[in-house]
Amino acid sequence: MELLKNRIAKDGRVIGSDVLKVDSFLNHQIDVKLFKEIGKEFKKRFEKKEITKILTIESSGIGIACITAQYFDVPVVFAKKHAGSNMDKDSFQADVFSFTKNKSYNVRVSKKYIQPEDKILIIDDFLANANAASGLIDIVNQAEAKVVGVGIVIEKGFQQGRKIIENKNIQLESLAIIESMGDGKIVFKN
Repeated sequence: MELLKNRIAKDGRVIGSDVLKVDSFLNHQIDVKLFKEIGKEFKKRFEKKEITKILTIESSGIGIACITAQYFDVPVVFAKKHAGSNMDKDSFQADVFSFTKNKSYNVRVSKKYIQPEDKILIIDDFLANANAASGLIDIVNQAEAKVVGVGIVIEKGFQQGRKIIENKNIQLESLAIIESMGDGKIVFKN
């Protein structure tokens, strides 16, 4: 998606060789017009799939998932990293390691919100080593529902995430794939 690549090139900041800071438009301040185009692109890439719900993980995936859901006319469910006292005790759970935060979370989704007949599209902001996506896939499997695809805004193509998702025979669509980062430069895969 050229619009997204151009925005990453313009406003993304590389930290070290594996951290891309895109908080000015993706995961702190949100560019709603860009999100609208991202949602349209996911609709185009998954339009042949029957989708009943979109699943993401808090918090950066929620905005993207909500705008994307408008194009599919389906609800969004998000896995909670912090289950408060109002969280249903009867929930699906998975352990997810956050590369950015360098810690593990036990993420949860109430059993009320994913049913065996559901066909789930997973949406997230980043794919690196597929920790979040794998945790969400695990939750869908616990519910005996079906993952019909994984949509990623930015994929770090130099890490193992793609291989992990594709080995599960799940359609993976990434809107921008980064081949390498370093010395403040971002190289996209064509």
